[in-house]
Amino acid sequence: MAESQPSPAAANRHQARDGVIRLYGACGPQNALRKVADAWERSNDLIVRITCAPEPSWSRQAQDDADIIWGTSEQSMTAFLQSFPNFPSEAVVPIYLRPAIIAVKTGNPRRIQRFEDLLQPGIRIVVTEGSGIANTSGTGIWEDITGRLGKLEDVKRFRRNIVAFSTGSGASFKAFKELDADAWITWPEWVVDNPDVLQAIPISSDRSIWRDLNMALSASADPQAASFLRFLVSDEAQKLMGRAGYVR
Repeated sequence: MAESQPSPAAANRHQARDGVIRLYGACGPQNALRKVADAWERSNDLIVRITCAPEPSWSRQAQDDADIIWGTSEQSMTAFLQSFPNFPSEAVVPIYLRPAIIAVKTGNPRRIQRFEDLLQPGIRIVVTEGSGIANTSGTGIWEDITGRLGKLEDVKRFRRNIVAFSTGSGASFKAFKELDADAWITWPEWVVDNPDVLQAIPISSDRSIWRDLNMALSASADPQAASFLRFLVSDEAQKLMGRAGYVR
């Protein structure tokens, strides 16, 4: 008779307490998180390992050994929790916010200065969308910004300029380059990490949309994982995260 398999939660209880703090999530904040982790490791004996990629590539492993998962928006974290029974919704803590921005080519050859410039004919725009098949923080952002003033014509004009609906920020970045696009609605950290390719144009406050970076601690996490989460919002960490556009 076949042996019964342990539940993901049971496997996590066995493997998460191994002296390594493991974080999983979507790409974007990983470089800023790495800098915070490096600072934390200098005063602690544990190692912090950070894995970022589209969820399907890490979900199975994270169910076994994740101490912490991060979400790049509330809606993306809510989707993650469907796959991780060992991470209750009550464990999710929003820790930073950042605003959506317009990313343009470094040097801004199209001289884009404000969001309304994207409504002009001939501007080639990339947007990030889950499209019902991917979990991404960019889902709905372009529509929220474009429709913010209650003008349907803005949505129509913007939509006519979209050249790619990419399923994830990494895919959007690739499309921006390959399609020679003029603008991409994204997050500040992508510009900070790719200054040779991207330049940030802020979106005015009347259209601005903010989404959070949130963390969830496993019920069976390594005991020092909670200490690392506390350090993530320390004064030192806030300075490091602030360089990538994250604020509290």
